[in-house]
Amino acid sequence: MITFALRRSRKPDTARRSRRIWNRFKRNRAALIGLGLIVAEGILAVSAPVIAPHDPIRMDLRAARQPPSSRYLLGTDELGRDVLSRIIYGCRISLTLGLISVTVGLSFGMLLGGPSGYFGGKLDIVVMRVIDVLMSFPTILLAILVVTVVGPGLYNAMLAVGVAQVPLYARLVRGLILKLREKEFVDAARAVGVNNSRIIARHILPNCLSPLLVQATLNIASAILSAAALGFLGLGAQPPTPEWGAMLSKGRLYMRVAPHITIFPGLAIMLTVLAFNLMGDGLRDAMDPRMSRFKVAKG
Repeated sequence: MITFALRRSRKPDTARRSRRIWNRFKRNRAALIGLGLIVAEGILAVSAPVIAPHDPIRMDLRAARQPPSSRYLLGTDELGRDVLSRIIYGCRISLTLGLISVTVGLSFGMLLGGPSGYFGGKLDIVVMRVIDVLMSFPTILLAILVVTVVGPGLYNAMLAVGVAQVPLYARLVRGLILKLREKEFVDAARAVGVNNSRIIARHILPNCLSPLLVQATLNIASAILSAAALGFLGLGAQPPTPEWGAMLSKGRLYMRVAPHITIFPGLAIMLTVLAFNLMGDGLRDAMDPRMSRFKVAKG
């Protein structure tokens, strides 16, 4: 009966906590702006075939490098392709790339950092030394190294950016578990005979979700930037895929005669990164009331 009552009480507690987080989040106007931009970009990505006014890969050399007009709202690129349509389709690619990259980094980071922080000992020493070596490389250089090994391409860029983020999540998960493994509820689970893998999966990792969610939201922005950098270097999505970094790389050759080819994809990257940063900051403040109280008192 006690176990049944506890299970029934978890849902109301979770619902109340979610409402408190949302109430704190919606008081942050900057976070709401970021969320609105992300929702708008998500709608563009899903409905790209319907919203895009032109085929993003159809070339028309007679209309090459045209400035913004009533027919081409953001102008055309060096091959006569509609810049607006390519940005809309690029939104789908960039959001997908950011989400998959962070998922890869978070998943492998939890697999490495979880056992390392919980069991400690030689396993912790070996894993952390490997992580330290990986963290000695800047994220973009590590991503370039991975792409060099597996080859250029959109999916390889997702893998490369995800692998480059593994060390960050591994250290974060390890640090969280080092604090949680000494808590009373973990000792109680050990006392009743729960095995270690179940303790990690059912009792420790769920208590790590809030900081991991905040970190993942912020890292989507950096993943999009890293993917755009790979595309700019020609190591990410390959032509004629409408990827923002690749569009910047091609447009830089025509900055003097057709600056719109570079300006608008750059603005798309900037707004997307800004949106995820604003929402991530808002989530961090909403999930950590002490941070919210500090900001209120400081203001």
